[in-house]
Amino acid sequence: MAHVRITQLANLLQSCIDKKSYLQGRIIHSHFLRNGLSPDIFLSNKLIEFYAKCGSLDHARKVFDKMPARNVYSWNAAVGVYAKAGNLEDAGRLFVEMPEKNTVSWNTMISTYARSGFEGKALNLYYMMMREEIKPTHFTFASVLSACGCLLDLEHGRRCHGVVVKVGLDGNMYVENAMVGMYAKCGSMEEAIQIFDGMSQPNEVSCTSLMGGLSQTNRVEDALRMFGKMHRNAIRIDPVALSSILGVCAKCEDGESSANKRFSFWRNAYGQQIHALVIKLGTGSDLHVGNSLIDMYAKCGDMDCAEMVFSALPEVNVVSWNVLIAGYGQKGHGEKAVELLEQMQRFGFKPDEVTYVSMLGACVKSGDVETAHKMFSKMSIPSVASWNAILSGYCQKENHEGAFDLFRKMQFANFCPDRTTIAVILSSCSGLGLLKCGKQVHAASIKAMLHVDVFVASGLVDMYSKCGKIDSARCVFDRMKERDVVAWNSMIAGFALHSLSKEAFFLFKKMREEGIYPTQFSYASVVSSCTTLASLSEGRQVHAVITKDGYVNDVFVGSTLIDMYAKCGDVEEARQFFDGMPHKNIVSWNEMIHGYAQNGLGDKAVELFEDMLLTEEKPDGVTFIAVLTACSHSGLVDAGIRFFDSMEKEHGIEPLADHYTCIIDSLGRAGRFTEAEVLIEKMPYKDDPIIWEVLLSSCRVHANVTLGKQAAEHLFHLDPQNPAPYVLLSNLYAALGRWDDASVVRKLMNDRGVVKDPGYSWIEFKNGVQAFMVDDDLRIGMAKE
Repeated sequence: MAHVRITQLANLLQSCIDKKSYLQGRIIHSHFLRNGLSPDIFLSNKLIEFYAKCGSLDHARKVFDKMPARNVYSWNAAVGVYAKAGNLEDAGRLFVEMPEKNTVSWNTMISTYARSGFEGKALNLYYMMMREEIKPTHFTFASVLSACGCLLDLEHGRRCHGVVVKVGLDGNMYVENAMVGMYAKCGSMEEAIQIFDGMSQPNEVSCTSLMGGLSQTNRVEDALRMFGKMHRNAIRIDPVALSSILGVCAKCEDGESSANKRFSFWRNAYGQQIHALVIKLGTGSDLHVGNSLIDMYAKCGDMDCAEMVFSALPEVNVVSWNVLIAGYGQKGHGEKAVELLEQMQRFGFKPDEVTYVSMLGACVKSGDVETAHKMFSKMSIPSVASWNAILSGYCQKENHEGAFDLFRKMQFANFCPDRTTIAVILSSCSGLGLLKCGKQVHAASIKAMLHVDVFVASGLVDMYSKCGKIDSARCVFDRMKERDVVAWNSMIAGFALHSLSKEAFFLFKKMREEGIYPTQFSYASVVSSCTTLASLSEGRQVHAVITKDGYVNDVFVGSTLIDMYAKCGDVEEARQFFDGMPHKNIVSWNEMIHGYAQNGLGDKAVELFEDMLLTEEKPDGVTFIAVLTACSHSGLVDAGIRFFDSMEKEHGIEPLADHYTCIIDSLGRAGRFTEAEVLIEKMPYKDDPIIWEVLLSSCRVHANVTLGKQAAEHLFHLDPQNPAPYVLLSNLYAALGRWDDASVVRKLMNDRGVVKDPGYSWIEFKNGVQAFMVDDDLRIGMAKE
């Protein structure tokens, strides 16, 4: 009879477990205690399971502690209780104390570690399990593969995959989902797609994992197609899938080019379709989906729709506010971001670190550094991320001195910089050419043990290269234990910057040999080396490699090829390539116009400029420098003046010193000195030495001694160590037979210690490039070859 009674009580407890009926279960437990019944192991295990299921973890622990005898199921239940409570220390302690462990014991701990952010411990426990010869289940593999994905540990993920196949669980849906997720997170999309294609019944988990991986590896169109396939095949679309695809739509390109604007418009239109689906599925009130919608609209630049979604949400959280503030920050609307922050606080939401980082970014991007400073100063203990945000803002605005001063304050405040801090401040050192400061930052990175970080090391290579210390850059590069493509690009760009063409080519070749795939920046740097040396044959070889590697249609690489062909004198090849480009941006147009200008084809430059005005691409300051130079070099003076006058009136571009230089050069070449003098008198750049040097050069050509002498005197004052005015004025006097005056200028040059740098020339010879100085013997140079 007692056995029947215990069985009945067990059945009642199981019913309470299934229904989570806490009150009825407590009554049953009280019945035991009132009647002096001592639950056996089976009933005690049921009680532990009941309390754990109902969330009463303290009662579950008490039942376990009072058990006179326990079996493996008791221990498993207790470990599960501690794991559910997030008490990993006690769960681990109980696991170690277990006299006997089965598969459930190992799975419980492995999954607990994997879910709690201790993926490394989960992986170690899995290998211990294998050594103990405990047979893993689909539950084991799902947890381990998830851990490998979070760790981005492709090697161990593949090993686990091998064991899955060996034990015959590669067809299990849960394991397949985990494998797709692991490969996708590790960026191995071909393997992820292979697993996915082999699944008999893909579900929302596998589809969402693959979609996320495709987005992460910038295969945006494939991700969108995957979602379409998911919809067509009637696979359940849950809030996680909707948030994932909205994240794909949010991956808009930065920039103001017409191509980027069209791209953003197209992505926004697709996002609106997803929004309609969200409403149709009735998930519009889901907070996570709502935040994803706000983020999508914000990143696509549609802040009206972002605010509409925000206002329609039944409840919002700090994340909602942060996404909206960040959206206005990206558009540079600092005042609106500040207004939202004040609203957020009025509604009782406490700003977090992300809020302040977004706010700092918004203010700095809008150019409101003063407000950013005020906000930053209000932070009681600014985080490293906050320091980095304002440092990055200074760097983006090219206020490198301000960035370095702030870095000093960060050090005095005893904040330890991270890899981002070091990389940002190294960028400022590069921008200012501050070698001494760069060395100090290098020392700080060593002190913080960050110099071995590939991100920081790449910044050091770039800094030393731009500060003229290419040997130091190479030393840092050679000491790097690991090099990513950014590190290789930095070193190749450094060689290109210093006209070390052979070294740049050699490193480019070595990078490919080591299995590092070049990016558009790699190709651009190598092409730049060819451009510097005007080496057309080597440029064509690089062009062939670019075509072979599939980068020929990249607009960035294409622009550098146009520049290379034009500067090497093959302007027809440059135009042929320009016409064949599937996509063009402002840089492409500028390079082609400038190419015509350099080669004295002013009419064609003007014609191309006028063609450009008929497209959606808007000219910038560089465009006008190119077309004004073309007019100057081709004698199209009136056309140049017309374009110069249109800059501010028609295009809203304020002329800079370079634009005035072009016009004065144009007027000077034509001998229209009166107009040049009038323009110089009106312009705001009277102290720019280049303008006076250009005018002096024209005076020498037209033998205008009076104005030439005035221009030279301005230059003697503005740039005393520049040899150009002495040489030009001396040559002007000599051309007119005024030898005494010429001698006086030469003596003045000697007395002031002004030295003219020797000229260099290059010539292609035997598949190489030979450099010559003035007075070198050409035959001797060739004989050495």
